[in-house]
Amino acid sequence: MAWIYLLIAAVFEVVFALGTNATNGFTELWPSVLTIVAASGGIFFLSLALKTLDVGVGYTVWTGIGSVGTVVFGTVLFDEHMNGWKALAFLLIIGGVLGLKLADKFTTTTAAQA
Repeated sequence: MAWIYLLIAAVFEVVFALGTNATNGFTELWPSVLTIVAASGGIFFLSLALKTLDVGVGYTVWTGIGSVGTVVFGTVLFDEHMNGWKALAFLLIIGGVLGLKLADKFTTTTAAQA
């Protein structure tokens, strides 16, 4: 369940980052409200995930998914520039997130067997 909470937290993180872009320095009411709600939701679900996951794994995965999601949606919604170096960096981030997920699974399995 912790990984589901973490994915929900990451969705909130993406909404938070994209919403911040739309607040115009928190001078626009509804984008500001959305941004604050998204930030709160992200931290809430992250805290639920961290009841089970190591903080280093959980936080890194949360920010990694949030970063990649923000770049993908920023490129689509805000017409931000994407190049080969950015794409490579995002693939490395995704690889790191998957590696942490596998490492956490391996650690949990190994600890249960001990």
